[in-house]
Amino acid sequence: MTKKDKKNEKDKKNLDTEMTDLDQEKMINDNDSNDKNENLSEEKSIEEKLAEAQEQVLRTLADSENLRRRLEREKEDLGNYIVSNFAKEILAVVDNLQRAIKSIEDKKEDKNALSTFVEGIELTEKQLISSLEKFKIDKINTIDEPFDPNLHQAMFEVEGKDSESGKISEVIQDGYTIGDRLLRPAMVGVFKSKKS
Repeated sequence: MTKKDKKNEKDKKNLDTEMTDLDQEKMINDNDSNDKNENLSEEKSIEEKLAEAQEQVLRTLADSENLRRRLEREKEDLGNYIVSNFAKEILAVVDNLQRAIKSIEDKKEDKNALSTFVEGIELTEKQLISSLEKFKIDKINTIDEPFDPNLHQAMFEVEGKDSESGKISEVIQDGYTIGDRLLRPAMVGVFKSKKS
């Protein structure tokens, strides 16, 4: 091999090496551009995912708002339904009171009319108490009970025996509870011990 052939071969190897380097560089650039494209597609998919998440959050908020409105409407309807049942019960009592008043007006001269009237009023009171009990409205028991500030409101004090001190002497107005809650305290008089 001559020097010229050796030089040509060397140049060829250098050229091949340069081509390989260029090919490698091109492949790296292609990989970089593929990576950029992948990054862009990843960014797009992240943006798409973010948009989907935002849409899902908005839908969830709208659903919860619709649920809140529906529950408020149902609560109002239930309240109206309960009140209407209570009103129907009370209207029956009003009807009986009106009948009792009308019956006494027709028989003012009759002596038995007054006793019949009183009997009618007592029956109406029983009906009213029964109607209240249907809705868990109960009368507070006060006679011969010790004074309880959670259930009673003292209106006055009366001197009594020492053994009666702190007990209820008289009921001015009955108190009522609804379920476990106080609806209205009983207005009462209370015994106090005699002064020595």
